Amino acid sequence: MKRLDGKSALITGAARGIGKSFAERYVAEGATVAIADINLEGAEAAAAGLGSNAYAVHLDVTSQGSIDKAVTSVEEKTGGLDILINNAALFDLAPITEITRESYQRLFEINVAGTLFMMQAAARSMIRRGQGGKIINMASQAGRRGEALVGVYCATKAAVISLTQSAGLNLIQHGINVNAIAPGVVDGEHWDGVDALFAKYEGLEPGEKKSSVGAAVPFGRMGTADDLTGMAVFLASSDADYIVSQTYNVDGGNWMS
Repeated sequence: MKRLDGKSALITGAARGIGKSFAERYVAEGATVAIADINLEGAEAAAAGLGSNAYAVHLDVTSQGSIDKAVTSVEEKTGGLDILINNAALFDLAPITEITRESYQRLFEINVAGTLFMMQAAARSMIRRGQGGKIINMASQAGRRGEALVGVYCATKAAVISLTQSAGLNLIQHGINVNAIAPGVVDGEHWDGVDALFAKYEGLEPGEKKSSVGAAVPFGRMGTADDLTGMAVFLASSDADYIVSQTYNVDGGNWMS
């Protein structure tokens, strides 16, 4: 028996990267997965590669109407929602003296409000159904500490950790476990943009920041999306039924708590 047999999951930001890896692993573990993304074409392509147990859902986490529609579509497709992974997020960096209100508002709108109101919609659905559920939020090592150039993003991920704690305490009475994963530095196509921003503000050559942060990980390399999938399966499984409001570091040893 697979660990998520018969479960229905919705993963936000799952058309590529970490979210897509979660979807692949969940399907392999027996779940039916809604690949939810603002990029519907990308979500459809990702779902097509996973067979009949995956399907695409359009989702803009900044729109309450889109959030509610996505959850309803999962209910109609599978009969109910068992697992939510709040993975959709945006990154930006700048010195404190150069942060714009536009960047601040956009990051908080997606990373914090998007996480909160997706949790809310999923929890309402799970409570109506009466079978409990699992909610997994994607935090970050950036939420554990400040970073000189990453003030706003760090603040959003600290907020995700705090929301996870509060929501977990509030929702466990309904049999809904809320926990989070805090990755470290994870390699992927997004790192080209991250590296370019650090190069701009720190006077580095292209690729220099990526190389240095990878070398600094105690494990000896940057993480990959696949490094995170085991924790995502565990927190969604019955093995995690007694785990409430926790944030797990999956970062190769970068942070200890």
